[in-house]
Amino acid sequence: MSQLFYLKECSSTNDEISKFLLYEDSDFIGLHTFNQTKGRGQYGNVWIPTAGKNLAYTLAVNTQNILCSDFIFNYYTAMLVRDFLANLADNDVKIKWPNDIILKGKKIVGILIEKKKINQNNYFIIGTGINILQNKFDEISNAGSLLTQTGQEFDLEELSLNFHEFMTKKLKNIPSDQKILDSFNKNLFRKDEISVFEIEKERQNGIIRNADEKGELWIELENDGLRSFYHKEVKLLY
Repeated sequence: MSQLFYLKECSSTNDEISKFLLYEDSDFIGLHTFNQTKGRGQYGNVWIPTAGKNLAYTLAVNTQNILCSDFIFNYYTAMLVRDFLANLADNDVKIKWPNDIILKGKKIVGILIEKKKINQNNYFIIGTGINILQNKFDEISNAGSLLTQTGQEFDLEELSLNFHEFMTKKLKNIPSDQKILDSFNKNLFRKDEISVFEIEKERQNGIIRNADEKGELWIELENDGLRSFYHKEVKLLY
C-alpha cells in the first residue's frame, strides 16, 4: 500500500509521519509539506527552508521489506534522490558522502534516515529536504536550489508527486549490494580529485578514493596515506 499525504505546515515530516501509519500493513507511506518549521538534519543539525519554496518529504518503509544493511540502504536512498534530480536538472548531480546531493557545486538536498518502531512495526523513516524555488541563501552558504543551479522553475506539487512515485517504485526493487556500491562510488562528489579536509581541527590535502560497504570513506591523505573515516570524523572543505 502506497499513499502520499500533505500537510499545509508541520514542525518535521519525520516526526509527523507516525500519525499516518494507521494500519498493520502500512508501507511506503509518504508525507510532504512546503512549510516545515523545525526540520532536522544529520547529527542534530537544523534544516530550516523558506516557506512555500522547497519540499520537505518523508517516506516510511517497513524494514521487513529491506534485506540490505543499513549502510547500503543509506547509499541506495542517496542514489535514488540523485538519479531523480539528475533527470530533472539534465545535469551532473553528485553525492557528497554520506548523503548530501550536490548540483553544480551547491548542496540542494539533505537526507536524514531514522529507524523507528511504530505500531509494533519497524520502519526506515527517510526524510528528504529538497531546495526547489528558493533563490536567496546566506552569502557564505554552500547551499543552492534547483532554481539557482538550473534557472528552471519547477511546480512543487507535481515534483512531489513524481518524487514519491519514483522513490516507492525503486525501493520495491532494490538491486544487489555491489551494484549499489558501484553506482554510489561512480557518483561520489570530488572522487579522485585533490581536496582539502579538516581532520581533528587540522587541514590536510587528500583524495577521496571510495566509500565502502561499512559506511566508511577512504581518503588518500598527503601526510597520513590511505585512511578510512566515519561521518563527522572528517570534513570536506572543497
